[in-house]
Amino acid sequence: MIGPAANTGPPRPVTRSTTDAGTDMSARNKFPVAAANRNPIFGAHSVSVASARTARAPVVPFVASRPDGSPMPFNDADPREAISPRRGRRSSSFTRSVAIMTSPAEASPLTTPTSIGSTTLVIDIGGTGLKASVLDARGVMVTPRVRIPTTYPCPPGDLVAHLGQLVDPLPTFDRVSVGFPGVVRGGVISSAPHFITAHGPGTRIDKQLKAAWNQFDLASALSESLDRPVRIVNDADLQGLDAITGTGIEVAITLGTGLGFSVFDNGHLGPHLELAHHRFRKGQTYDEQVGNHARKKIGKRRWNKRIHRLIKNLQALAFYDHLYIGGGNARHVTCKLGPNVTIIDKNAAILGGLKLWEQSSQ
Repeated sequence: MIGPAANTGPPRPVTRSTTDAGTDMSARNKFPVAAANRNPIFGAHSVSVASARTARAPVVPFVASRPDGSPMPFNDADPREAISPRRGRRSSSFTRSVAIMTSPAEASPLTTPTSIGSTTLVIDIGGTGLKASVLDARGVMVTPRVRIPTTYPCPPGDLVAHLGQLVDPLPTFDRVSVGFPGVVRGGVISSAPHFITAHGPGTRIDKQLKAAWNQFDLASALSESLDRPVRIVNDADLQGLDAITGTGIEVAITLGTGLGFSVFDNGHLGPHLELAHHRFRKGQTYDEQVGNHARKKIGKRRWNKRIHRLIKNLQALAFYDHLYIGGGNARHVTCKLGPNVTIIDKNAAILGGLKLWEQSSQ
């Protein structure tokens, strides 16, 4: 089983004030850290969306179609989708800052989600953005993806609150899948390299944030906030679940704020390895050499040379049968790729959310 389900009992109403009196917010510790006699989950800005969730009516989805009539997920080729928050309409208020990717009603006929099986909320947590959508039982998005920027500093309680606000406009769901950019075991965070920094990736590490994130039970926190069972894995693992065919050794990487890595053996998810923090070249890690900061600094041509070397290293390391490259920066890859290397849909991390529950039930 991948990541235990939390709070599997019947939904129950959750009420919580916007200020948690049980959170340790002393002068020495400005970020909440779990304590035995205090609320170990929520920060000072925690909110509950359970009451809104139970009252919300389902949203009729837009589903594009392939030539054969099968559903097609939203992707880069669809001009109706606006991923960047800069292209979305946002007010200065955080609660109104969700950039919802809409499509014109006249652009394509609408279809209704299947009523058979469970609906799954999928959350993709990134170093620069938080994304979410809801999948029907077939794994088709029933609503366009929503996105908000990741804000810093980002203690656990604030992230939980922001995710609650992110998913608030979405239709109802039965369960939750989450991709997190770090090491996750049993729903508990073992490492959160982006979120322990004071002002975002590339800035100094904050000791109090590091303590707050250490062994934080994010699955339980989100389960209580959303009032649904939650499963959490690394974000590259979640993406890979959608991309793989289930044959041989398959590797999936994400090119985004940093580098994500996952490996599968005949469809089975292997142990998570933090390749991103290993040395790559000139004494720097993969994160430092192929992450988003490096791409912007050195330019597309030099960055692609590094990607080509990364692919060669992965072949020597894993002897993979197939490599899948995803993430927000996959669209910038222009180096020559072999026949066993595929650039995958940027929404793979969302679409893999259904597979997480399917694998977990096996």
